[in-house]
Amino acid sequence: MSTAIAFADQPVMQRARGSGRIATKLRDGASVIDTLYQDGCAKIRLPNTHSDALEAVLINTAGGLTGGDHLQWHAKAAPGGNMVLTTQACERIYRSTGAVARVETRLEVGAGGHLDWLPQETILFAASKLDRQIDIELAEGASLTAVEAVLLGRDAMGELARDAYLRDNWRIRRNGRLIHAEATLLNGDGGERDGLSLLDGARAFATIVHIGPQAAQRLETVRALLPSDGQIAVSAIGDRLVVRAMADSGLALRRMIIPVLAGLAGAGRLPRLWHL
Repeated sequence: MSTAIAFADQPVMQRARGSGRIATKLRDGASVIDTLYQDGCAKIRLPNTHSDALEAVLINTAGGLTGGDHLQWHAKAAPGGNMVLTTQACERIYRSTGAVARVETRLEVGAGGHLDWLPQETILFAASKLDRQIDIELAEGASLTAVEAVLLGRDAMGELARDAYLRDNWRIRRNGRLIHAEATLLNGDGGERDGLSLLDGARAFATIVHIGPQAAQRLETVRALLPSDGQIAVSAIGDRLVVRAMADSGLALRRMIIPVLAGLAGAGRLPRLWHL
């Protein structure tokens, strides 16, 4: 009897659920919306731009994620089209009482199309837990520029979030064949945060992946955009170019990666929300 009463007294936590899907088609050479679906806390807005690309802003109206929350995004760029995806603000991952927050993203780019995946930074608060999966499918001749940046704690509050947990997996395929894989695990171990071969004390880090037919030829151009005094480097293999960066603060990280992203983005510039 006492066990039943104790169980009944436990609060039932409200959890955020959201699913958003968007697809484009071509009309007079420009990418326009074809399908749009929004459910729960996942919303998608389409700002006016002076570009042939369709720009979509992904919004989590829950204001952040915590343990047990689940967010799903799915975007599909039409063959020969151009799509830009960004977020309204940084995604915040709050303290968890046990469960992980899950974010699943699936992106598809049709033949000859281009997609810019440009979400703003993810901030991991103290004791937060995030499990993120990104799956990208590229058709023949399709290209991609994608970034994910992570901040460990809030700069203004002097937080270190040393007990934050992150499991991040990327899988990029062309015509079903795996061409790039990323796997990051951060579980609060001091060796991960301070090790010379890992974060080396950095509180912010980012990965940029560009896949396109001239990725190797753009290597020197991208190198010219890198600051000489920053923890940032670029490499290229075949049609894949990868940039990795670390910094002591979110602002320092952003200053390093913005010129690179602008140079690799399909429109040659970043969405306005990155500059507000």
